[in-house]
Amino acid sequence: MSRTAVVVGAGLSGSLMSVYLARRGFAVRVLERRGDPRTPGVREEGRSINLGLSQRGIVALREVGLLDRLKPATVPMRGRVVHAPDGTLRFQPYGTEEDQVLHSVLRHDLNVALIDEAERLGVDFRWGHRVTAVDRTVPSVIAGEEHAADLVVGADGAFSAVRAQLARGLRMDLHQEYLEWGYRELLIPLDDGGKPRTDPYALHVWPGDDGLIVAHPNADGTLTATIFLPFEGPAGFAGLDTPERVRAFFADRFPDVPALIPDVVEQFLDHPPASLVTIRASPWHTATDDGRGTVLLGDAAHAVYPFYGQGMNAAFEDCSVLDRCLAAHPDDLPAALAAFERFRRPHTDVLAELSKRNFVELRDRVRSPLFLARRKADLLLHRWFPRAWVPLYTLVSHTTTPYGEALARVRRQDRLLGGVTAALTGAVLAGLAHRSRAGRKVS
Repeated sequence: MSRTAVVVGAGLSGSLMSVYLARRGFAVRVLERRGDPRTPGVREEGRSINLGLSQRGIVALREVGLLDRLKPATVPMRGRVVHAPDGTLRFQPYGTEEDQVLHSVLRHDLNVALIDEAERLGVDFRWGHRVTAVDRTVPSVIAGEEHAADLVVGADGAFSAVRAQLARGLRMDLHQEYLEWGYRELLIPLDDGGKPRTDPYALHVWPGDDGLIVAHPNADGTLTATIFLPFEGPAGFAGLDTPERVRAFFADRFPDVPALIPDVVEQFLDHPPASLVTIRASPWHTATDDGRGTVLLGDAAHAVYPFYGQGMNAAFEDCSVLDRCLAAHPDDLPAALAAFERFRRPHTDVLAELSKRNFVELRDRVRSPLFLARRKADLLLHRWFPRAWVPLYTLVSHTTTPYGEALARVRRQDRLLGGVTAALTGAVLAGLAHRSRAGRKVS
């Protein structure tokens, strides 16, 4: 008989995991508390509209046969365009190879494609079903009625109901941290002639000590900008509460934005800011004596700040890794879930730290001469020694090297570079000292 699975959450990771499970022969039911996103007017409030698809996500979509179908809905981003306050633009390429690009995609378009594929494979979606209880001993989910299965997957986001229910009576470690900054999204429209107002094939960044804007291109030539600000203070969301204050803020901090977004004041005040949270949980899975189990993945297990662009990509990689673990343990579901958590959790813990660190980089360092010099050195060394020297950003975004291994490799590279730099500096100083002594002898 076919094994059964209940997936809680029809967002990106839940929909993709349902595709993997259906392809592996599970009879899958997906429970989602929201309405069907394919229904006109349904929108996920409080979720970022645009996403950057990188290699980890690309591999997962290729594995389920969706990559080519989605390509027309994506826009390649070959690097960052950094906007300075004086209006000058600086392009920073993501890598040295043609395929080292990110792909901007609308969350809605990607989600709909995944749901359509899952339904094509026979997945049963139940909309408007809110989870009120989880029994890990069965396992089963209560959402109006009881839904029992061999495998229950909690893919219901950072504020996961499945995780909250699992924690009852289970010794679960949970770390939840909010950033003191939030975000709002703004649309950079086409100009009056129907053309893009700025480069439509790059990620645009407006860095600042007390504010940050990041804009992703859309397939229609518009861009979706996300402004990150502190919640509190006169230059935060709390203080920017009138048209006059908002207008003065943009004129002072981001002076080229009003020309790109003529109605920036109205857009800014139109919606409340959303929060940014990072979450770590342990354990991710439980199992029963008769070989059934419950598992968390994606944001339900490891939500991260969005500043490395890896939230969706890491969640998609979760699905791919879990599928490989199911293949490696076809008759032992508890062993597959244990292998998944054992392999995956240390690396997503590293990603959480990298994402926090990249917030500082985007906000402050992208305009630093020292940062730019180091980045150029990284890319130059990568071009000269493509296998021996790989920058951290390249490893994270353009390969599937596990996050922890990527960080460990870059730390080794940094030590090597530090040793070489010290040796060269010592040689130069020794040479100068020798010339100085020789000069004194001659005189």
